[in-house]
Amino acid sequence: MNLRPVAFALFAALTLRALSAVDQFSITVTHDLAIARPSETIVVPWSQVNAALPGALLQRIAVKDSAGHILNYQVTNVAPQAKDPQGRGVAYGELVFQHDFAAGEKSAVFTVEKIDTVAPVFPTKTFARYVPERLDDFGWESDKIGHRTYGPALGAPAAPNSGKEVLVTSGLDVWCKRVSYPIVDRWYNKGHDHYHKDEGEGMDMYQVGPSRGCGGTGVWDGKTLHVGRNYASWKIIANGPIRTVFELTYDAWDVADAKVSEVKRFTVDAGHNLDQIDSTFTVTGGASSEITVAIGLNKTPADKGQDAEITLTPVPAAGTLTQWVSQKTNGELATAVIVPTGSFQGFTEDERNQLVLAKATSGQPLRYYVGAGWSKAGEFKTQSDWNTYVAACAARAASPIKITFAAK
Repeated sequence: MNLRPVAFALFAALTLRALSAVDQFSITVTHDLAIARPSETIVVPWSQVNAALPGALLQRIAVKDSAGHILNYQVTNVAPQAKDPQGRGVAYGELVFQHDFAAGEKSAVFTVEKIDTVAPVFPTKTFARYVPERLDDFGWESDKIGHRTYGPALGAPAAPNSGKEVLVTSGLDVWCKRVSYPIVDRWYNKGHDHYHKDEGEGMDMYQVGPSRGCGGTGVWDGKTLHVGRNYASWKIIANGPIRTVFELTYDAWDVADAKVSEVKRFTVDAGHNLDQIDSTFTVTGGASSEITVAIGLNKTPADKGQDAEITLTPVPAAGTLTQWVSQKTNGELATAVIVPTGSFQGFTEDERNQLVLAKATSGQPLRYYVGAGWSKAGEFKTQSDWNTYVAACAARAASPIKITFAAK
């Protein structure tokens, strides 16, 4: 018997296995909750990808689940300070993808591998942009809900007889969607009047004014809420298709004998109604570096004539406050704030806002979550639906996923 072909085949198989080992690696994601975690966002430092797959390119990789299904992914430039094994700078920051953990599914394995072809362009599910054509608005959205807030041009005084709109507020607006595709550009392009009517995609029916809107902040001194003006500058750090990250900077405002400024970093993920916000407050001139921050929900968010009935559900143990707004013709509007228990300080209110209080230290980010839902989008038909969703979001925030890596 000629053993040469057998030996060659064995050598080829071993060589192929060795080659494939350097062309892919596995990621194991675990968590401790029994509940489902839909659209769980998994973030892998690109330095880890680069170490396992030297020379990997963002457009020539595939991310697969354990069944071999190809997953949508995103590569960001967030924190691209890492070095490759040769000490060269790594161009990218993070690999981002998502997985729907079913109830009871506490572990999932994924594979990242190099491919010879160019990966497809994945559908855009998160988006943000500066809107100079509408007086410096800044708009953002996931596939579930949209928002905007207001910039310097809107807050500037109007010239005589100009008719320019003026609104001074650091509150956050809500744009209710009934479609999963991006609408921010479409609605601005339709014109200002159109997005106040539901023409099949949703509508802007939320009232902000000088309130905190849906999740705006201020400093609480025990009696009075001290708030800033419209954002002063913006920066987009990542912009979809799965995760959008941006920052809004607010000039300092007076709080007793101190001045307080704020930088808000928003993390907007596909499949989520709530955004993660990390606010860094800088206190100058005061006696203490610690402040009490208030995150607010407008007491009167509904359009005029909607005869709204509003129900609040505070849950101190979870640091959550939800608002359920029943309207005459615009359906039910839901809003929420989550402050993780390590920062949570209780609830209060002022003339315009229901407030969730949080402890913050100058120069250190305060993390919290804010967002909204709409009954006409189909997912939240009842107040119980919304409260259950928010409770699950709070539980997920308190029990993050764990990620381990292995060569394959």
